[in-house]
Amino acid sequence: MGPLVTPERLREFFAPRSLAVVGASDTSGWAQFIAASSAATGFTGPLIPVHPRHATVFGRPAVRSLRDLAEPAELAFVMVPTQAVEDVIDDAAAAGVRNAVVLASGYREAGPEGYARQDRLVARAAAHGIVLLGPNCLGFINTHAAAGPFALSVPLPLLSGPVGIALQSGALATAVLAFARSRAIGVSTLVTMGNESMITTADVLDYLVEDEQTRVICLFLEEISQPDRFARAAGEAARAGKPIVALKTGSSPAGQVAALAHTGSVAGDDAMVDAALRQFGVIRVTSIEELLCTAGLLGYDRLPAGRRMGVLTASGGACGIIADRASAQDIVIPPFAAGTVAAIERHLPLFAAARNPLDVTGYVLANPRVSALTAIDHALDAAMDDPGLDFVLFCGVTIPDARPQDERLAGMIEERVRWLGERIASAPIPVIPMGSTCVDVSGYARDLLTTHHIYLLGGFELGVRALGHALRWLENRGTLTYPAPPRISRQAAVPGAAGSWPEAAARDLLAAGQVPLVPAELVNSAGEAVRAARRIGAPVVLKVCSAQITHKSDIGGVALGVHGDAQVEEAYQRVRAAGESVPGAIIDGVLLSPMRAGGVELLAGVTVDRTFGPVLAVGLGGVWVDLLGDTSLRLLPVTTDDVKAMLGELRGGPLLRGARGTRPADLDVLAQVIKNVADVAMSLDGSLRALEVNPLWVNGDRVEGLDVLVVTGPPVPNGAEA
Repeated sequence: MGPLVTPERLREFFAPRSLAVVGASDTSGWAQFIAASSAATGFTGPLIPVHPRHATVFGRPAVRSLRDLAEPAELAFVMVPTQAVEDVIDDAAAAGVRNAVVLASGYREAGPEGYARQDRLVARAAAHGIVLLGPNCLGFINTHAAAGPFALSVPLPLLSGPVGIALQSGALATAVLAFARSRAIGVSTLVTMGNESMITTADVLDYLVEDEQTRVICLFLEEISQPDRFARAAGEAARAGKPIVALKTGSSPAGQVAALAHTGSVAGDDAMVDAALRQFGVIRVTSIEELLCTAGLLGYDRLPAGRRMGVLTASGGACGIIADRASAQDIVIPPFAAGTVAAIERHLPLFAAARNPLDVTGYVLANPRVSALTAIDHALDAAMDDPGLDFVLFCGVTIPDARPQDERLAGMIEERVRWLGERIASAPIPVIPMGSTCVDVSGYARDLLTTHHIYLLGGFELGVRALGHALRWLENRGTLTYPAPPRISRQAAVPGAAGSWPEAAARDLLAAGQVPLVPAELVNSAGEAVRAARRIGAPVVLKVCSAQITHKSDIGGVALGVHGDAQVEEAYQRVRAAGESVPGAIIDGVLLSPMRAGGVELLAGVTVDRTFGPVLAVGLGGVWVDLLGDTSLRLLPVTTDDVKAMLGELRGGPLLRGARGTRPADLDVLAQVIKNVADVAMSLDGSLRALEVNPLWVNGDRVEGLDVLVVTGPPVPNGAEA
């Protein structure tokens, strides 16, 4: 939005010491919510109702207009009808109110008239120097600043903590807060974004990155409208050591032009979002539960430096479940060191085995409790010193729903939790407590755990998945790139009209960009084809050449492995006739090239995502594109190291490394060729629609494009920033 919306200004915005509620009345449910949420956060500043006809609201003295305030409120929550909002903004300016939340709808979400109405509102607020959150917005909560101008119910008690949250769906905020409460996860600031007319998700990201109370950032996203700013903010978050966890919903249908190339089908909208978030270092999750459990781990626990995990449980079944889930996350469960085994064995019954994962058995449950510590606690003491472990997953926290009436038992429970808190805090490696299931943490357990700074991961499934997310974030943090596509001058000469290029012209473009291509000759008669085949040497490939035919094999426009003059003549006539049978196709001729055998066929293509701009897709090519869908995606630009990482992500990657008798590919040469393909696509700038080399044939250090496709259109602005 410009100079008005800065992290400094947002620190003021999200920590108001006085609040005016415009449109408040005793019958307004919105106003009741704001009064209750302010109480839930412990807000102690003036909360002033503003209404033209009511002298008091909720027993508080009201004023008729913001202009009647004795002193400017630090924030106005505007809940008047849509048609009255602009007048209230004028009143706010006259009263010296600098910040406002606008509840009313009927703006951007209401079509062209709503867009125009929103533009007028923003222009008026900006002219007055007023920062708006909304419109169509339910407000925010800042627990550390004890501020709660939030027009929904707040599940109590509201726990203050390290998790910052921005939601593009305000109505989900209560559900998010309810699950956070159920798992004893504390919130720093929660913001519902509304229409993002002035304060955007990227702005809130910037604010949360700088917020000292926030250690991890949660996002619920319906769209990413400012990808360049989002990428920069994600980079700043990574540098600050603050993970971002995102629940992104929705996908749009693929564009019509994308269907012209395989690249478009594999780089679909949701696949592109997934790739972009991964490239930005954002952890993507699929549920509110996974969002908050992952954030809880990242916000409270010490994070492991490696993947070697010790597991301590009181159940053999739990050991099996955890081992399975750990394997899916590439987490290793190594044997305990000999010294660890000896130390643990002293505290186990004779029939139990001191191995990793450890089942201390339920034997102790059948015996009266005589001391605060149990066998699993002694095992923890031993495991945390094991030199072969990077962290310990501790499934031994058991607390009753309510404080036992037996004071001796209650004392032992509380003494044990105190001991655990101290041992976890002082352990040489991270100790991560985890419950067996994701049930609500009772009030008694919540108070006991938070007092001793223990966060309990919510169950085997979500807990181990959260560990996998955390480990990947830690491992990738130093290698991430946050691309913002550069401004590149579009090439002056684009052959023909917008649309698919003739293959000969597409080959010329790629060859000029240092992309090696299989030799080819364009012919226009059977006799020319025979002479060209003799020069090239058998066997040859013949392909009809027409800008209007993008998938030649689908219409019989390709002949493979052709030998001898007679076969060449017949193949020429056949593929030419196939092309001429396509209505509207202009046939430029038939391309002849040598047949390539052996090696591996890849796809290297670039399409243009409506949000993120040019996207590189690399995967197994030829017929395998549609059959296997084995593809890796990256936003452009890329480096050769990025390309090597993409090749390493392919399930078919072993084929490039010499599996099944194939000749190992020279990955340095291959990565450079694919980067050159991407650079050629970028050189087309705003005209690019799709560029594809498929197959890209790889055999050792030989890399050649066998088939190419270039699609352009009328120039559009480069970059996707809104």
